[in-house]
Amino acid sequence: MTGQEQWGADEITVRFGGQTALDQVSVGAEAGQVTVVVGGDGAGKSTLLRCVAGALAPAAGTIRRPDAERIGYLPSAGGVYDDLSVQENLQFRSAVYKTAAAEARRQAGEYLERTGLAAARDRLAGQLSGGMRRKLGVIAALLPGPDLLVLDEATTGVDPVSRADLWWLVTRAAAGGAAVLMSTTYFDEAARASRVLVLDAGRALAAGTPAEITAAVPGTIVAVQERPADSDERRRAWRRAGAWRIWQPDGASARPDGELVPPDLQDAVCVAELRRELADA
Repeated sequence: MTGQEQWGADEITVRFGGQTALDQVSVGAEAGQVTVVVGGDGAGKSTLLRCVAGALAPAAGTIRRPDAERIGYLPSAGGVYDDLSVQENLQFRSAVYKTAAAEARRQAGEYLERTGLAAARDRLAGQLSGGMRRKLGVIAALLPGPDLLVLDEATTGVDPVSRADLWWLVTRAAAGGAAVLMSTTYFDEAARASRVLVLDAGRALAAGTPAEITAAVPGTIVAVQERPADSDERRRAWRRAGAWRIWQPDGASARPDGELVPPDLQDAVCVAELRRELADA
């Protein structure tokens, strides 16, 4: 794989019965970079990652991925065996992918030490905390030295220290040349990625680098302390950080009591969602 090639999906559509889970969605993951898919519950993140990893076939569109043995995949459900110990989980994964035993032991030892799991080598995976289980799952997915690493909400619901350890594993994989595609509900994580895809109800809401998505916000955003009384402004307002933020489209009347706020990625996504809602109304 050259640095110009990308794994990912091109305009894929997925349907479950009469419901469309993904509607012509595209995403790319390039070697040495981290691409993040962000969105709320039901946005289609897991469905998209399952398609890219090869666990689900789309109804339409194209998937670009390496051979199965060159893919490391952590599903949202866990990816580890509860009745095996930490060490046994990693030995089993190495055997399945035919990873050289000595190299697998070396890598596993380094990852376990760095993420605080070394002392739990002999503990059953089912007895680990949520954060420890997620770290074990990512380490297992990393052992084959994959060209494509797919992580479905690896950091959701874990403590801050575990999140930091998980991001160390992610950035280590990318630095080693893997293309990393991961999903999250956290905007601060998405802001760290090389590229971001924002999903909403199975459709792409925004895509690009975090800076590109933020720069594309039209109009301005102001922060006010009280919820807007005007019904039109209420439709363009959201609660954040103990105040209300109002999106002011180009040409909207200025708010003399509002503080101009430079948008970040979370604000950009809120504006994109509001624009879609207003257009569909």
